Parts: sequence; C-alpha cells; structure tokens
Amino acid sequence: MFKPLRRRWLWATLWWAAVLAVVIVCLIPPPPLSLPQGSDKVEHFLGYVVLAGSAVQLYVRGRPLLWVGTGLVLMGVGIEVAQGALTTTRMADPMDALANTMGVLAGMATALTPWRDLLLRWRG
Repeated sequence: MFKPLRRRWLWATLWWAAVLAVVIVCLIPPPPLSLPQGSDKVEHFLGYVVLAGSAVQLYVRGRPLLWVGTGLVLMGVGIEVAQGALTTTRMADPMDALANTMGVLAGMATALTPWRDLLLRWRG
C-alpha cells in the first residue's frame, strides 16, 4: 500500500493530520476575511492539490492511490454537504466541491510525472 519510504508511518501520520486539519478548518466558523469574489475556489483547488499530490508521494500507484483519490473527492463533497447541514456559519457550495475535485485530479496527475517519487529520492 505504501511506497518503501523511511519513516513511512511518520509521513502517513502527517498526511492524515493534514486531512483532519482540512476537515476541521472547513467546519469551524470562517475567519473574518474580505476576499475577492470567487477567490476561495483557488484555495479549495490548491488545498486538494497538496493533499492529493502528497498522497502520490506516499501510496503506490494502482488501487491504493485510486482509493485515496476517490476518498479525497468524497471528502470534498461531504464537507460541502456538512457545511450546509451541520453549520450555521458556512454554506454548501457545489462550486467548492468542483474546485476540490479538480484539485484532487491535478494532484493525482503528478503520479504520471517524474515528480511521483520525490519523497523516495529524498530519502537518499
């Protein structure tokens, strides 16, 4: 399931902590920021690019990576549903879910590049 990394459990724990942080940050009340209209879509996209691209570094290609990618897409959609159903300070936005999904696809696409093994090469 995991690539043969040194300290793979450390890397996996950090990745799962990042996933948990995204869930928490998306469900707590938003900070009072005045951002340009639609700029949050860039944040959604980049956040999921980082999560998916990091997963490419950890998980072997094939089914494990496919499951992780599917899970991230479902998480992005589920968070949007939860924002609408469980919070009063957030609202569900299908365009956010689309930005999340596009970010997952972009991050997963790094599996098709030489960048897919940066963490393996870094270990020395």
